[in-house]
Amino acid sequence: MRFNGYAPIRQICYGLAGEVKKARTGGFAAVQRTIASHPEREYRRMKSLLRILVAAGAVLSSVAASEQGNAQNYPSKPITIIVPFGPGSATDTITRVVGQHLSVALKQTVVVENRPGANGALAALFVARSAPDGYTLFMSTNSPHSAVPFLMKNVAYDPIKDFAAVTRMGSYTLVLVIHPSIPAKSVRELIEHAKANPGKLSFASGNTSGVVAGETLKRWAEIDMLHVPYKSAPPAINDVLAGRVSMMFTDLTTGLPHVKAGTLRALAVTRRQRSALIPELPTLDEAGVKGFDMDSWAAIFVPAHTPQDIVTLLNTELRKIIDSADVKSKLGNAGFEAFSSSAKELDAFVKVQLGHWGKMIKDAGIEPE
Repeated sequence: MRFNGYAPIRQICYGLAGEVKKARTGGFAAVQRTIASHPEREYRRMKSLLRILVAAGAVLSSVAASEQGNAQNYPSKPITIIVPFGPGSATDTITRVVGQHLSVALKQTVVVENRPGANGALAALFVARSAPDGYTLFMSTNSPHSAVPFLMKNVAYDPIKDFAAVTRMGSYTLVLVIHPSIPAKSVRELIEHAKANPGKLSFASGNTSGVVAGETLKRWAEIDMLHVPYKSAPPAINDVLAGRVSMMFTDLTTGLPHVKAGTLRALAVTRRQRSALIPELPTLDEAGVKGFDMDSWAAIFVPAHTPQDIVTLLNTELRKIIDSADVKSKLGNAGFEAFSSSAKELDAFVKVQLGHWGKMIKDAGIEPE
C-alpha cells in the first residue's frame, strides 16, 4: 500500500533540521532571539508545523488500521504458492500435497505455480518483488536460498532481507543413481570405471544439490566427468534413463520409483544417516567420501514486510498440516522427511545454511557464473 504523507513529513524534518542547525551554529540563545524578534511569524510557523504533524499522524494511523483490517480478513482471495522447479519435481509434489490441505484449512483456493529456471533464482526474484500481503508464498529450497548466492555472480535478491520466514517443511535425501549399462555396483567401482575411461562419463543435475554433489565427487575422486545441467530433476532423470547421461544425484521422490523398477541402479545416499526407505544403500561417507553430509531442505517463505499476524497464521496452519500423521506418511512414501519449525527457527537455520553451502561449493572448486 502506498500513501501520500511523505511530503508533509519531510517538511517537518526540514523544519526541525533548521532549528537544530541554528542551535549548533549560534546556540539556543540564537533560536530564542529569532523567536523574540519575530514572535508572530514564529507562532504561525510553529502552528503550521503542529497541524502537519497531527495530519501526518492521522495518515500513519489510517495506514496501520488498514493493514490490520486486511490481516483480520485474510485470506479473502486465492493464495499462490510459487515453486522454483518444474512439474513432477520433488518440490512440486510436496507443494501440491501441502497446498491441498492449506486450501481446506484456510477455506480458500490455493494455486501452485511453477517458475523453473536458474536453479530457483527466477522464482525467488519473482516472490521478492511480489506484494507483501500474504497471497504469494514461496516453497523455497536450499537451491535459491543457500546455494545460488555462491553459484551466480549476479543475484538480484537477498535470501535474508527480501523474505520473511514462515516454517520449515523438511529435508530431502538425495541418491546417486547410474544407468544400468555402467559396470559398477558401488561408489568405489564407479570411480575405478571413471578413471579407466576419462572424459567418457557425464552427470546430470536438476538443482544445486545435484550440482554440488556431482562436483564434490569429481574433485574428491579426481575423475573427469562432464556436467549436464537441467532446469529440473524430471527431464534430467529422463536423459539418464535413456542413457544419454551416465548418472545423477537425485531426490528419492524422483529416483526411487526407477530404482525399484530396475531401470536405474542406486549406489549411495548423500545424508550422514542411511535412508529408512532404502536402508541397504550406504551413505557417501560410508562409501569413502568422508564427511560428506548434504542437507537438502524445503521451507515456506513470504515477501519481506508481510504483516506479522499473517505470517503467524500461516505458520500455525502449516505446522498442523506438516506434522499431521497423514501428511508425514504421504511425503515419507515420496522420499521426503517432513517436519515443521517456528519462523524464528527457520530464520536462524537459513543463515547457518548459507555458510554451510558456501563452504561446500568452495571446497568442490565450483566457480560462480
